Amino acid sequence: MPQAEIETLRTGYEAFNRGDWNALFELGPPDFELQTAERAISPGTYRGRDEARRFFEDLFEPFEEVVVEPQKFVESGNLIVVLVVVRSRPIGSSAVVENRIGHLWTIRDGQIVRLQVFPEREKALEAAGLS
Repeated sequence: MPQAEIETLRTGYEAFNRGDWNALFELGPPDFELQTAERAISPGTYRGRDEARRFFEDLFEPFEEVVVEPQKFVESGNLIVVLVVVRSRPIGSSAVVENRIGHLWTIRDGQIVRLQVFPEREKALEAAGLS
């Protein structure tokens, strides 16, 4: 398993959880690509750090707290599937919404170049050629 890339992804999740967008998006190239789940509020493909950042800022605006916890990393060639738990707490609420989803990261030349988000973990594994 590409341990350096997994450590980079762990660093990215930590930056996300701190709300450190700059540290997060500096982990990939300027033309980083984000493909959201079709169920997302504004589904689609976002190209470049600024577009991806705006998408996440808009997505999480109604929440006071969002934590993404990576639970398992599965490598398949230049792809890494991360099974995550996303815990979100809406502004002014004590309720926590929990989603178990899959992230599919594409690694090229040691850089994280793409993220695809899947609402079902199994779909992320399938997209990486895993079952």
